[in-house]
Amino acid sequence: MKEQTSIDIKQLMAFSQAIARQAGAMMLAELQAQGGPEKSYKHAGQEMVTEADIKVDRLICDAIRDRYPDHQILAEESAPDINQLSSITSPLWIIDPIDGTVNYAHDHGHSAVSIAWLSEGRVISAVVYNPFSDEMFHAIEGQGAFINDTGIKVGEKQDLRRALFATGFPYIKEDMQLLVQRLDVMLQHCADLRRIGSAALDICWVAVGRLDIYYENLSVWDFAAAQLIAREAGAQYGHFLPVPEGVSPVLHNKNILVANPVLFEKARELLAEIG
Repeated sequence: MKEQTSIDIKQLMAFSQAIARQAGAMMLAELQAQGGPEKSYKHAGQEMVTEADIKVDRLICDAIRDRYPDHQILAEESAPDINQLSSITSPLWIIDPIDGTVNYAHDHGHSAVSIAWLSEGRVISAVVYNPFSDEMFHAIEGQGAFINDTGIKVGEKQDLRRALFATGFPYIKEDMQLLVQRLDVMLQHCADLRRIGSAALDICWVAVGRLDIYYENLSVWDFAAAQLIAREAGAQYGHFLPVPEGVSPVLHNKNILVANPVLFEKARELLAEIG
């Protein structure tokens, strides 16, 4: 733990929150500018990206490089290609400049800046900030989870029939039949679905009890920060299918499941049956 103990985690958290607020202010300014942020599409025209994504990404990464020049950065828009992520033990930042870009581009008010800091392969510090609601979800490993200055705790609901769950769907539709089968079994056993459109906020909403269950396949920057916030709030974070050998469960992006421990097991059984 030499790398971690040489860093003041409270100062790192304060830095993360400050830069998240700056990024959030930029998000709002770009949205309010005449004509709104310029939009384009990546991944063979499947996934939306805005000029604000790129500007916010640059803002966060430049600040990190200036403050912590020896740390590695994995950011969605500017540095997405770190190979063998599970083997990295040196300090690593994982950034999603705007999680929920489609929401953001449509002025839905449900998108967030996500900033995670990892050491020795563990998430140590996490911030997820929604500038529209001015809600700052944050956690340091072993110190609980908070929204702004208030401690948060996962909901205690135990009956699937009363549970609200959330999920999402990919831009590339080749696995849609399987995803619809999973959705069908969850709808049959749970109270209702909420399709909100930001994975980071969905997971944080489980942490604060606004949702009871969340599952999805994601990119690592979507969940890196939110998973710590959920775990520190008492949620169980994991996967409903086995994690491949040699892959870190902290970073594995498929078959993610988040809920309180009782609902986690019940939802895991349902989803595992579908595969």
